[in-house]
Amino acid sequence: MSLIRKPSDGTDETSTMPWLPDGRTVVVPGRGEFFIRHFVHPDPEAPTLLLLHGWTANTDLQFFTAYQEMAEKYSFIGIDHRGHGRGLRSSNPFSLEDCADDAAAVLNTLGISQVVTVGYSMGGPISMLLCQRHRHLIRAMVLQATALEWRATRRERNHWRIFRIAAPALRHLSSPRFVRARVKKIISTRSEIFNYLDWIVGEIRRNDPWTIGQAGRTLGRYDARSWANDLNIPTVMVVTTKDRLVAPKKQHLLAEVLRAHTVLVDGDHIVTLVSPQNYSSATCAAIDHVLRAEP
Repeated sequence: MSLIRKPSDGTDETSTMPWLPDGRTVVVPGRGEFFIRHFVHPDPEAPTLLLLHGWTANTDLQFFTAYQEMAEKYSFIGIDHRGHGRGLRSSNPFSLEDCADDAAAVLNTLGISQVVTVGYSMGGPISMLLCQRHRHLIRAMVLQATALEWRATRRERNHWRIFRIAAPALRHLSSPRFVRARVKKIISTRSEIFNYLDWIVGEIRRNDPWTIGQAGRTLGRYDARSWANDLNIPTVMVVTTKDRLVAPKKQHLLAEVLRAHTVLVDGDHIVTLVSPQNYSSATCAAIDHVLRAEP
């Protein structure tokens, strides 16, 4: 499947943007305004996915390389988390629990009764907290490139301490030139998504630096080891086998605790951009499997 969106007139001219589902703002009284992507499959019986993106990303950046393949079988909703992309701006400190409650509130507002969550990296903890706090909304989970915790070792704790010190300086590294240079090191010029370079840079720069720093510190404190075993829900774990940010052994441990089937994808933490076809195929295989595994 090509990731290049073709013009409606049928010409072969490539677009500078990928195909994106309709985007809109959902107003949740007493909570705020939330930007979502919402695709409704023609089949009313098609399962609905809830896409929960990772730290420093947004729904589009995290999942656009899998949108078209997911749209063949499923309806889906993607929410930009607080301070990420077009997500809610709040003066309150960032918390993963708030993100989980945001997602539940959006689903309730839309009248959607059950979803399969697809949580990438930080989206994994948000998915698990959503299941813990709003179990009736969750049909099954697909977790990707994520872990039970990121603080078990001294090295990991030191990593987050260094980040707390360095976070203010990182806010100055969001210029278009700097971001563009970093992205060009990630995406090969031979990749079909290299055509979307300007769009990708623009999406990265939508983030709110203050909230991103808060979210990083929150991730450094996350630890689900005391409660994850109690979730008892059909789960598939997509393991990024060359991940340098979330060690594969941590991903396998999470799968073991949740008694989850594993799907392997050959790539690092940014596999969604480096190997988009492999990522899309692994994601849809994981969704298919978790739906078949339901009791």
